[in-house]
Amino acid sequence: MSKNKPVNVEVTLRHVRNDPNKLIRKFIKKVKKEKILEEVKGRMYYEKPSSKRRRMKKRKLENARKAQKEQNKKLNIQPMKR
Repeated sequence: MSKNKPVNVEVTLRHVRNDPNKLIRKFIKKVKKEKILEEVKGRMYYEKPSSKRRRMKKRKLENARKAQKEQNKKLNIQPMKR
């Protein structure tokens, strides 16, 4: 999500066939996809740039490990035992 781009999440009853439960679920799903709550929680307190970089690097490594694990599972490669 960019810094200057406003985010508008919109769900209408017409999209969910007048079911308010589906409307709420769809709204929550869109908010999670846009990472709006994560952004708000992240801006509640100041975070030093170095700790932000450290957190992002850790997240990248975790995602890479997860992707590699899924790729190995897809190709039926067994992990090496230590």
